[in-house]
Amino acid sequence: MDIDYRCMLNIAKEASKNSYAPFSKFHVGACVMGASGNLYKGCNFENSSFGLTICAERCAIGNAISNGEKQILAVAIFSPESDECYPCGACRQVIYEFKGDFDTEIITEKDGNPKIDKISSLLPYGFKI
Repeated sequence: MDIDYRCMLNIAKEASKNSYAPFSKFHVGACVMGASGNLYKGCNFENSSFGLTICAERCAIGNAISNGEKQILAVAIFSPESDECYPCGACRQVIYEFKGDFDTEIITEKDGNPKIDKISSLLPYGFKI
């Protein structure tokens, strides 16, 4: 399946505008592509009880799961505050859980261009039962 990296990054950029980050001021948007080819977006939203904060990637994956997806082909991540915004450790594990038969592509932006990594390179020994 062809993946339009720029399209996914643009959706992630738009989603980052909805971010709720009053504490960190670090706004993040994400777009995931399910095995169906459908795209789902999410943004980070913080909470004054910091442990309840949800990252953009997990928000987007939750959106995909709630729409019936069980495998994630690609995840685009964007923050206006950071070039090459990578997923945190918790998000890497969640992405790994839903990679299914794929080595999910992680799409970031470097100098205005898509940069592609594989989840296996970001989490080489991910836990999966």
